[in-house]
Amino acid sequence: MAGHSKWHNIQHRKNRQDAKKSKIFTKVTKEIVLAAKAGGGNPETNPRLRAAIDAAKSVNLPKDKIETAIKKGTGELGGDNIEEVIYEGYGPGGVAILVEAATDNRNRTVAEIRHILSKNGGSMGESGCVAWMFEKKGVFSFEKEKYSEEELLELGLEAGIEDISDDGEVWLVKCDPKDFAQVKAYFDQNGITYVEAQLTMLPKNSVEVDKETAEKLLKLYDALDDHDDVQNVYANFELPDEVLKELG
Repeated sequence: MAGHSKWHNIQHRKNRQDAKKSKIFTKVTKEIVLAAKAGGGNPETNPRLRAAIDAAKSVNLPKDKIETAIKKGTGELGGDNIEEVIYEGYGPGGVAILVEAATDNRNRTVAEIRHILSKNGGSMGESGCVAWMFEKKGVFSFEKEKYSEEELLELGLEAGIEDISDDGEVWLVKCDPKDFAQVKAYFDQNGITYVEAQLTMLPKNSVEVDKETAEKLLKLYDALDDHDDVQNVYANFELPDEVLKELG
């Protein structure tokens, strides 16, 4: 969906307002485990782990829990065998849905995700049916009051960004995921303050939906996001302005 940062800001506010701290802790802890499992326990050489640690710190996950999660991921400590799985499907209006989950029981999780989709006007799809519609990117958002597009372009090209786009209240700066750590380090070291920095999946194209369909899709999003095993939910629809206004 277009308006990525708007969508993410809505998620962020919802998380702040609705989610229990323990649930947020569970999600960031699982991401640390998966990142360490996939790329090793050194954040200097594992960009995904570095991003996961930053996310954990932003929600005040205690340092000892971060260290424990890293050790579980590298196998230094025993624990549940958490696997990373991706589910693909469709929501109301035929919108593409991509769900990233972390589970110790694939059969249980796939059945529950399928049920949530079906109950909310969607359906589970085959592997690969919608993944091609998304691409992984490093994304930074900047307040327009602090930086002009020209300033960010000049700074960003030196840092290694790909492009800058206008996303309403903020500038959206994108980079190749493999360059995320170096771009973030450049901004941090030069005192260039961003609103948010994350590795995420962006839709290559978005579809417009009406207010009624958008409300159904947000209900589906909430149901998926509330599932204990779900880490991230992505979709390729554009929220109508009237719905954005209602959401704040």
